[in-house]
Amino acid sequence: MVICYRPIGYIYTPFEEVKGMPIQPTGAAGVTGRIEVNPSFISGIKDLEGFSHIFLLYHLHLVKDFKLMVKPFLDTQERGIFATRSPVRPNAIGLSVLKLKSIE
Repeated sequence: MVICYRPIGYIYTPFEEVKGMPIQPTGAAGVTGRIEVNPSFISGIKDLEGFSHIFLLYHLHLVKDFKLMVKPFLDTQERGIFATRSPVRPNAIGLSVLKLKSIE
C-alpha cells in the first residue's frame, strides 16, 4: 500500500539540520517560525485566528533513515522508538502543538 500526501504548506524555522534541532518543547522556547499555507488551502484556515494554539503535523524531510531502538537524550538505556520523541521514525511524521501568534 502506498499513501501519498499533498503539502498544505511549508514551515520555516531557524533549524537547518537534524543535529541540534530540539525534540522537547523546552529546547525550542523563544523560537519563532513561520508557516506558509498553499493558496489553494487558504480558505481552510478561516476562523483559526480565534485559537491560541494549533496542532501541526509535518513531514520530517531531513530524516532519511529510521531506528527501532534509540537512546533518548539524558537517558542511560535504549528505548523503543515509539516510546520516545526521537525523529528517526519509520514514517517521518512529526507532531507539535504551537502557540499561534498571528495570521497574515
